Amino acid sequence: MVRERGRGAKAMPTPQLFQSKLLCFSLFYLFSSLFLALYLSLSSTKCIFRSSPFDPLQSPLFNYPSTYGQHKYAIPTLRSTCSSPVFFSDYWMVLKEIQEFCRNSSSILGSRALRYIKGDGESFGGNFSIQKRFSYFDHGDDGIEIPCGFFRGFPIRRSERIAMENCDGVVVVSAIFNDHDKIRQPRGLGSKTFDYVCFFMFVDEITLKGLDHHNLISRNSNEHKIGAWRIIRVATEHLYENAAMNGVIPKYLVHRLFPNSKYSIWIDAKMQLVVDPLLLIHSLVIVENADMAISRHPYYIHTMEEAMATARWKKWRNVEMLKTQMETYCENGLQPWTPNKLPYPSDVPDSALIIRKHGVASNLFSCLLFNELEAFNPRDQLAFAYVRDHMNPKLKLNMFDVEVFEHVATEYRHNLKSGGGGGPSSTRKSKTKRVSSDLFTNSNGSCGKCEMYLLKMWGESHD
Repeated sequence: MVRERGRGAKAMPTPQLFQSKLLCFSLFYLFSSLFLALYLSLSSTKCIFRSSPFDPLQSPLFNYPSTYGQHKYAIPTLRSTCSSPVFFSDYWMVLKEIQEFCRNSSSILGSRALRYIKGDGESFGGNFSIQKRFSYFDHGDDGIEIPCGFFRGFPIRRSERIAMENCDGVVVVSAIFNDHDKIRQPRGLGSKTFDYVCFFMFVDEITLKGLDHHNLISRNSNEHKIGAWRIIRVATEHLYENAAMNGVIPKYLVHRLFPNSKYSIWIDAKMQLVVDPLLLIHSLVIVENADMAISRHPYYIHTMEEAMATARWKKWRNVEMLKTQMETYCENGLQPWTPNKLPYPSDVPDSALIIRKHGVASNLFSCLLFNELEAFNPRDQLAFAYVRDHMNPKLKLNMFDVEVFEHVATEYRHNLKSGGGGGPSSTRKSKTKRVSSDLFTNSNGSCGKCEMYLLKMWGESHD
């Protein structure tokens, strides 16, 4: 009886909601993504610890108009852990330690300060020959003057020059030329940071017009400030035609523009600093006993890898000049990275963030590198390892994990079009020579002056 009743009973239909396989898969994907996002948001990063002071500044440093869009187009990062985490010390202890060092730094340096060649030149950097530039790499005599730019005046107002000379502790520097980026305010600053840290942003006339277009500044004022940043107008028509080369001046000659500063941080304008600069300097330079701290490149360790990518992705249009630069370095001793170069873990940095202690080694490195950039092109990653490996005294360099870099600064895309801030564009279009697969190959099939480098890089050398 029971069995017959079971036979005659109607089977319950599957709910319509679960009849679609696509819908089921979508729901599964949605809940999985939500769970993963919740897990990542609640789990602490293993790259940095105590990244903010106990009493950070709470109020926004500047309120931008909605039309400016300073936080559009952020580039997401996928790395949440790293092999060499950074531990930040107590904010107040760091502040006291950096204060003491700044007070005593003049007596520590003493007569060891570099001396620079003065005079007039055909360019801002002097345009020295290869032999002349390389002759300054071995700086064994403190009495010898070295070339380090300023063979023409740096065209800024006198009042701004005085303000830069009065910055005698820590300076954070950035630059925007050709209205290429937005001005972004640093985050995570301690309550006393502005008492000891100066923020300077160098801009050209095109960028200034864009800021005026959005009513961020008044052109009637001789001094401009946007949040943390003091804006310095540079009359770039008296410098280089290439905007990137003009940006190299504050990037690498920061110790000359701010002669009384003891530490500096360069940050590309596409980045937003999200950790207090005092904590960065203490953890990445002072604790590591380094002259300079810079991130490793996320993908490349060999200079030639970066050179090939530069040509392939048209980061520099003059491919023949790029080839000449690499062959010059190969001919004069450039080697691919091997464990023999340790403690340097790579030959290629990501130079969007550079943290320096102003001293003989870091200042010499900056001068020598600037000379190479003027001679060839402003792609600083190409000359980086050659200068570092051949200079004397040696540079104490902390090349930290790229994962750390991604947790102390947020990256944004450049303005979608030149002149995006409202100002006119002066960018000139030119034909691009496409790079071939045989960039360093001669007509006879050899790799020319870089053949041994490439063989070692590819692991085919028997030397």
